[in-house]
Amino acid sequence: MTPPPPTGFAIAPIAIAPLFVELVLTVISILLLFAWPRLGAPFFARIERAFVPLARRRGLSVLVVFLTALLLRLAILPVCPIPNPIVPDDFSFLFSADTFAHLRLTNPTPPMWIHFESIHITMHPTYMSMYFPAQGLILAAGTLLFGHPWFGLLLVNALMCAAICWMLQAWLPPAWALLGGLLSVLHLALFSYWINTYHAASIAALGGGLVLGALPRLMKSLRLRDGVLLALGIVILALSRPFEGLLLCLPVSIALARWAFFSTTRPPLGRLLLRAALPLAVIAAGLGWLGYFDMVAWGSPLTLPYTAGRAQYATAPYFIWQSRRPEPHYNHPVMRAYHYETEQKVANQSRGPLGYLMVKVAMALVAIQFFAGIALLPPLIMVPQVFRDRRIRFLVVCVLVLAAGMSIQVFLLAHYLAPFTAAFYAIGLQCMRHLRVWSRGGRPVGMTLVRMLVFTCVLMGVARVYAGPLHLALPEWPGTAWNFIWYGPDHFGTERVRVQDLLGSQPGKQLAIVRYSAQHNPYDEWVYNSADIEDSPVIWAREMDVAHNRELLDYYKDRTAWLIQPDQQPAGVAKYSNEAGANAGSH
Repeated sequence: MTPPPPTGFAIAPIAIAPLFVELVLTVISILLLFAWPRLGAPFFARIERAFVPLARRRGLSVLVVFLTALLLRLAILPVCPIPNPIVPDDFSFLFSADTFAHLRLTNPTPPMWIHFESIHITMHPTYMSMYFPAQGLILAAGTLLFGHPWFGLLLVNALMCAAICWMLQAWLPPAWALLGGLLSVLHLALFSYWINTYHAASIAALGGGLVLGALPRLMKSLRLRDGVLLALGIVILALSRPFEGLLLCLPVSIALARWAFFSTTRPPLGRLLLRAALPLAVIAAGLGWLGYFDMVAWGSPLTLPYTAGRAQYATAPYFIWQSRRPEPHYNHPVMRAYHYETEQKVANQSRGPLGYLMVKVAMALVAIQFFAGIALLPPLIMVPQVFRDRRIRFLVVCVLVLAAGMSIQVFLLAHYLAPFTAAFYAIGLQCMRHLRVWSRGGRPVGMTLVRMLVFTCVLMGVARVYAGPLHLALPEWPGTAWNFIWYGPDHFGTERVRVQDLLGSQPGKQLAIVRYSAQHNPYDEWVYNSADIEDSPVIWAREMDVAHNRELLDYYKDRTAWLIQPDQQPAGVAKYSNEAGANAGSH
């Protein structure tokens, strides 16, 4: 969990922020529709008619959404390349993937571990990412099957969009389900930080889509396939985002129980038990594997990864009723800067009724901005209509349960909400359906507005591809809220990659000893290693005092030691002298 860095856009004098462009296009669309309420009607009507036959073929629609997400992201690789890891979460997930790719569940604590401590990675009782394993598993699959972890993320992102389309088909008319699937491609699968970093939030969104898509189908026909997909979605949520997954599964479980025991249309008990056997076995197997993973990594099947990591390093509470933990002993100032100073500062903002209210409003705005951007905000004026709509009332209840769950948490980022992604799309699309039938003086202003807003999203997607020639100022790193903008971050992390490649090209094995300045941004972390440290061509270590440094140098006397100073421009790279770093410490 990485709280957002300080917000703000560093924009070149001649550049324009994409968010501002989207705002301007949205305002223009609203103004134009009152002057020309039938603007572009023949053009949009032809496009809609072309998509209707495809939308009616539901299986083909899901496949088209999957292939569109997959092929379009591959097509824009020249301008939106495979991302480098940026924030600590990225490195932690990639470390988890490297562990699984070595066909291990965890790693023994390495010698000299005190120099290798990293944010979101535990060293005791074993050397492992502090996160739940689903994200690492899909990245490991990308490594084993395609040679790079990002391709696992790419595949799951495409599956997520397909699952959203499939889920929407169970709740909305086919044409709107297809539109929702294609909007998810544009908003999530091409440019967002869900595909342009290694947070891998799409796996949780996939799980949520399977659960919400299988639920109405299961209650309608009791097909075994739908029960298995529901169970698979539950397992995915348990392995990726269990707390938010639990918030989703709670209303789903109540709806299933009500249907199974109190509905007049419930199936015979024998048939119900027969159909439930395999899905329950899938859930039991998934939870059993998670318990085994926890036992191997943390010593107990009841010790969850996230709690183990935070118990060692964090002081900030995760829920509002918890007190701040006593400050542990930190071996490195940068670890304290992240866990004690940065996280605790975010937690302190929630103190008091006013602070709590302001933080929760800001969290809600963050979520709305990520999932809707600017162009898809106007349809939300129809939310009161949706609340009275029986078609998706259950999904509204699910989101209300989520809101209650988020109200007791201290932190919130967009990927926390991933299990509810399909529900957000269903509610947003239902708002658009209500807006589309709105007329003013017999003029179809609502239809025109919906068409123009969707067209604006498409224009923004094209603009993002050509951000360079169009002089669009993409958010910079570090120091911005890039991860909340749907058109995604730029290509970051190149400096660490440059140094890694430089050292990797040297003869023999290398030891990179990192020295931060006193003003170092803890989100810009460089000290991360692979699962197999001892055989790594380049080992990254933290500089400490002279005695600890000498112990490190003696242990790795077969490696060439380098001093790396990331806060220099460009990053400083020089042969290491322990005496020169005697008073540097670890910043």
